[in-house]
Parts: sequence; structure tokens; C-alpha cells
Amino acid sequence: MGRTKSRKPHAMMIPYPLQGHVIPFVHLAIKLASHGFTITFVNTDSIHHHISTARQGDAGDIFSEARNSGNLDIRYTTVSDGFPLEFDRSLNHDQFFEGIIHVFPAHVDDLITKISRQGDDPPVTCLINDTFYVWSSMICEKHNLVNVSFWTEPALVLNLYYHMHLLISNGHFKSLDNREDVIDYIPGVNAIEPKDLMSYLQVSDKDVDTTTVVYRIIFKAFTDVKKADFVLCNTVQELEPDSLSALQANQPVYAIGPVISSESVVPTSLWTESDCTEWLKGRPTGSVLYVSFGSYAHVGKKEIVEIAHGLLLSGLSFIWVLRPDIVSSDVPDFLPTGFMDQAEGRGIVVQWCCQKAVISNPVIGGFLTHCGWNSILESVWCGLPLLCYPLLTDQFTNRKLVVDDWQIGINLCDKKMVTRDEVSVNIKRLMNQETSSELRSNVEKVKCHIKDAVTSVGSSDTNFNSFVGEVRDKIETKLCHIMG
Repeated sequence: MGRTKSRKPHAMMIPYPLQGHVIPFVHLAIKLASHGFTITFVNTDSIHHHISTARQGDAGDIFSEARNSGNLDIRYTTVSDGFPLEFDRSLNHDQFFEGIIHVFPAHVDDLITKISRQGDDPPVTCLINDTFYVWSSMICEKHNLVNVSFWTEPALVLNLYYHMHLLISNGHFKSLDNREDVIDYIPGVNAIEPKDLMSYLQVSDKDVDTTTVVYRIIFKAFTDVKKADFVLCNTVQELEPDSLSALQANQPVYAIGPVISSESVVPTSLWTESDCTEWLKGRPTGSVLYVSFGSYAHVGKKEIVEIAHGLLLSGLSFIWVLRPDIVSSDVPDFLPTGFMDQAEGRGIVVQWCCQKAVISNPVIGGFLTHCGWNSILESVWCGLPLLCYPLLTDQFTNRKLVVDDWQIGINLCDKKMVTRDEVSVNIKRLMNQETSSELRSNVEKVKCHIKDAVTSVGSSDTNFNSFVGEVRDKIETKLCHIMG
């Protein structure tokens, strides 16, 4: 018994292969390792290849500097997602998602088996998987691992997915003709309009085939999460108390966010980063708008053109992050002719940058964002109001939190198709200190909640410590059971 209790907990961590998921997993890995965990961190070969390419060489063990500086027991490995490196996952996402369901788990299974045969000390005793993986419980049951699901987005989104069965039974989702009245029967959600649901939950059976791979992932993942021993949520208890309470009524759920770091020594960027420091020097405080649509979202060429013209019409300075594949992997030219010449002197376009480093610069005064959760948390952490242009499935709900609930941002447009005039007007509204004074005041209030949560007596730090204690106990119980 004493030998069992002396063993360090060993958690294998597998993020979903998107940068917005990898980053919080990396920070969580470092935090758990600093609390005495052995960590085996698993990236896909493809993600590792992108990180290496961005660094113009093999990235090697991405945790080497973090491990050495903090004396942390973090092992790093990669595993195939079932596709060759040259396969375009962005252009062929349905095929890629099929592989994530059917092929990837077999590679994970093989990796766990291989590690167990090597007789690693301590043995892997816990799996911390992204909630979107549909096979977590199957793997954990086979290898007798404690099952931890890490949800990298807001609790409201998890809560809505968690209660899809209520949306279905009430005719607000997956019916022939979805109802359009307010949804007021989801535990922990006072009321929400159908337009504020994640886009995947806004469809009717007559419009969309809900047997496609994306829906199979959604249905399976949010059934599987209910089998987890613990759920970690990258949010703050004080910001989403009702949704968290509703989830906590069903299983152990810990709000431990924001899982971000002011200085990370672990490379996670999938594109080569431009250094914007020199360009920002000497510009007035709060005068520059930062524009980024994240690491995965795609935007139509028409929308890009309208946003480009809107930026020019606003007359304000800007940094615009435009990934090469923002429109599509095979559409290289999407900016309007002459845009770069007209923007010269007051605006720059970069393929990628270190977002946290840029938006923490005092000359940045606002953030035009796709409403990705990491971007929201980082923006608030830096005290910036948001201009919201939701592009992805969950981001309509994120937009609701930002614009309606916390009132720390405004909509870029209220219609599906954005116009250059709207872009110009709303950029000016956001960047003008007078017209956005209430927004900025609300940002400071939310910022206080977030920063207080991660202090030694804050809710997120307290929840994290509780989780560490509970998962240690669960691991010890499993080991004792195995050893009889």
C-alpha cells in the first residue's frame, strides 16, 4: 500500500489537433507537472510538423526549455492521426474528422500499450483528453485509466451540448421545422434565443443531414463526456456560475480558467510569427486595432474584401493577422487590389504573430475577433474591448457572452454579410474612448474576476487544487484495486 501511495500520478494528455486547443493543454500540462504530476504530452505528427515548419526546423521536444527551467517531469511524443503529413486537413475536413473517429484512437491505443510495455515508472494512470474526442471512455476502460475530460471553451457551450436531448425533445434542434421561440428549459441557462445557439444546433432535419461526420462527433462526444471521472473547464466560476452549477449537479466539474500564461516557453504556433514590436513603437496609446480570426476559422473572399475596405475607410491604424489559408488553402489572392499601398504607414498585414505579446502592448486599443474563447480570455486579460465577428460553430454563443451577458464587446454586423460601411462605423465606435467608455468599464470588471480567480485564494486556483487532490485519490484507489 505504501508503495502505491508513493507513486507519482502519470497523466497522458492529448489535445484536439487545433492550435486553440493545443495552447491551453500545454499550459495545463506545465501546471500539473509543477504540482508533482508526470506528464506524457501527445501531439499529432501533423501538428508537430506545423510547429517545426513555423520554427524553420525540427521543433524537437517542445517542452525541453520548460522542463529544464522548472525541473518538470514532462515527456513529449507524437502519434499519427492516420493521414500523411502532406494531406490537406483544412480542405478535406470531413475525411479528416472520419479519421479522428475511426483511425486516430487505434494509434493512441497502441501508444499507451507501448508505454505500458516499456515499464515506465510511474505507469500511465490517467488520460486527460479533449472533450471533442469520442473515444476517451473506451480507451480509459481498456487501460484502467482515470478519465479526465478537458473542455477548452466556455461552460455555457458545454452546458448546451450536454443538454442536446432537451433541445431535440422540445423541437429546437433536429426537427423538421425548428421552433424559433426563446429556449428557457436548459438547466443553468435563464433564456437563450435559437440564433445564439452554436450553429450546429440551429439546423433542422429538412435543411441539414445530421448523420454527417460532424454531427456524429457531436452526438458521441457529448455522450462520452458524461462517463468522465472529472471534467476540467477553461472558464471562471464567477463568470458562469449557473451553467457550471448545472453541470456540477451531474458529475465533478472544475472551473480552472483561464488556462493561459503570460510567458510560455513552449512553441505552439503553427505559422511563422512576425515580430510587430518595431512597427508598434512610437504610436499613441490605444490607437491601433488588432484584427485576427484565429488559427482555424475560414472567411469568404467577399467578406475579406469588405473588411479590408472598412479598415481603410475607418482611417485608423491596424495590425491584421491573415493566415495564408484564411479563405481556402487553394485561394492565395484574396485582398482587394491596391490594399497594401493604401494601408501603408498606418496598417500592416502579417501571416501570424504572438497574439499575447501584441495585444498586451499599450498601443493596442481594441480587438476585432472571430470570438474564439482563447482570444476572448486573452483580450479581457489585457483590458481590451472586442468587436465580434463570429465565424465558427460555437462562436455565436461566445458572442452572446461577450455582447449580451458581459457587455464587453459589440457586433461587427447584425446580418450574415458584412459591409464596409458597417465595418468602418463599428471600428470607430470601438476605438473611440468616449463611445466605448462603458465597454471598457465592463472589461475592467470582467478582468478583475479573471485575475482574482487565478490568485492563490481565487476560485480557479482553489478548484485546481481540489481537482489535484481528487484525481490523486482516484488514481490511488485504482492502483490499490489492481494490486489487490
